[in-house]
Amino acid sequence: MSEFSRVFHAIEVGERLAVSELLPLVYDELRRMAQARVACESPSHSITATALVHEAYLRLVGPANAAGFENRGHFFAAAGLAMRRILVDAARRRKARRRHDNAYRMEAEDHILAPVDDDRLVALDGALAELEQHDAVAAQLVHMRYFAGLSHQDAAHALGLTRRQADRLWATTRAWLYRCVKREPEPK
Repeated sequence: MSEFSRVFHAIEVGERLAVSELLPLVYDELRRMAQARVACESPSHSITATALVHEAYLRLVGPANAAGFENRGHFFAAAGLAMRRILVDAARRRKARRRHDNAYRMEAEDHILAPVDDDRLVALDGALAELEQHDAVAAQLVHMRYFAGLSHQDAAHALGLTRRQADRLWATTRAWLYRCVKREPEPK
């Protein structure tokens, strides 16, 4: 049994000190994921990579969520989802606080999964929520690649897909997300 599995088993059976053993095992990887996400954000965001790691970690192993991870990949996929929710919530709060014009920037399709402003991050979140209803596997692929920072091959393996299946799914999903996010936002 790996150290990671041992610690998660201890958390599941209620050993209170096991939660403190988990952070050193996952911190560097969570920090890398958070830095990648924060680097893609708009300059107006105020959350740091460290704050994002800590908030995501608390959501993952807090009193209500201390158990339930099957393996390391499942944990990091959940961490990516937690980071997504934190960033989207922050973007929505900033958006609600300010008045802004209806200008809407959209870069080339290659950058569809690299939000540059709050509007685009919120639009991406809405598109992903819609995608989850139509194709859960495609949505999980986006979560694992973009929010959890897994490589294409690792995400395909975690989802039980061949590389070729993952390539096709990624291409169609990116195109679909681009069309969804490209839509102009609703007038304020």
